[in-house]
Amino acid sequence: MTAIRVFSEEDFERLMVIKQMKPLGFSLDEMTEILTLLAGPEGAAPEQSEVLAGFLDRAVHQRAKMARNLAQADEFIERLSRLP
Repeated sequence: MTAIRVFSEEDFERLMVIKQMKPLGFSLDEMTEILTLLAGPEGAAPEQSEVLAGFLDRAVHQRAKMARNLAQADEFIERLSRLP
């Protein structure tokens, strides 16, 4: 028997954000903090904006690192494919 889970729209949105954060290396505590900040009212307080900006900078840096690693993997695959 297969279990079926029913998610609310809000739960589904949170799950999608978590799936986006995971590969960027955020800890569970950081994910909780980010989700809390994102769920807050628009126009976050200045200190919250600074925290979000820090998370954004880190996400951009981690994504760039992942892109470099992917490019290196592509180059290696290309090198292997040229072997006899």
